[in-house]
Amino acid sequence: MTTLGLVGLGYWGPNLARNLDELADLKWLCDASPDARERYTERYPHARVTESYDDLLDDPELDAVVLATPAATHYELSKRALEAGKHVLVEKPPALNADEAEDAVAIAEARGLVLMPGHLLLYHPAVRKLKELIDSGELGEVLCVYSNRQNLGKIRTDENALWSLGVHDLSVILHLLGEEPSEMWAHGNSFLTPGVEDVVFSYLRFPSGKIAHMHLSWLDPHKMRRITVVGKEKMVVFDDMELERKVTIYEKGPWQPTETYGEWQTRTGDIFSPKIPSDEPLRLECRHFIDLVEGNGDPLEAAHDGLAVVRVLEQLQASLVATPA
Repeated sequence: MTTLGLVGLGYWGPNLARNLDELADLKWLCDASPDARERYTERYPHARVTESYDDLLDDPELDAVVLATPAATHYELSKRALEAGKHVLVEKPPALNADEAEDAVAIAEARGLVLMPGHLLLYHPAVRKLKELIDSGELGEVLCVYSNRQNLGKIRTDENALWSLGVHDLSVILHLLGEEPSEMWAHGNSFLTPGVEDVVFSYLRFPSGKIAHMHLSWLDPHKMRRITVVGKEKMVVFDDMELERKVTIYEKGPWQPTETYGEWQTRTGDIFSPKIPSDEPLRLECRHFIDLVEGNGDPLEAAHDGLAVVRVLEQLQASLVATPA
């Protein structure tokens, strides 16, 4: 059985611990907080608990580490684990710039190790349905994708809305379209904390001509978690705030009758919500990581996908900073 060590028992770590303990041998728990260590010693008595990351890296029987630490630590901790011969699952983003992300991927590739960023939405059954609809051609030619990720809170002071919220939707957009953008910009503003944009609007254009847009904000009266894909034949909406109708397919699109040359009309038909499995995305993500560690699947595909996300985020951030106030 795969042996794992979890680093970070704060906001997201407990969710990872629950899944990892049921899927593999959760051998180590690591956190700087004495209270967290004491609390999870009682919950996972079979795991060794420590405040020292070196304890995990020095364990020759440990196969992999899972990092749920602050974003600024991801690259350094991942690099140390890879250099110690451990596979790595690291929460998003895997690095804060493309140079660091490329270095981590290169180390993983050279040592034959898994480096997987925690892009949770890619494991959501609804996102898998969107990908299926696009790849099957059911939507027709995809024209554009846009996302809304808004709420009143959680207000952050250590990373802006682009890096905190946009990384989710960007990973999905790149996954759905299967290409990196050739043109991109972002506009936003820092209303609460200087230098930390609370509201961001971003635009992407792809070599194929497709476009995408993201509206990201933790200053909004509505809680929205929505991705819309517009095709020539059909359109589809993934709304994660819906309890049952996570995906809705609209038989709507532009239509050009042959008898009226050059004129476009709209066509409407059925509205359909397919059944979406209720599998927990985090459980699917953890299972995929363990499968990769055990030699099932491409160990570097996820790493390269994560690198692409960081490259785009970095370029969007550069345009955001360059935007006149």
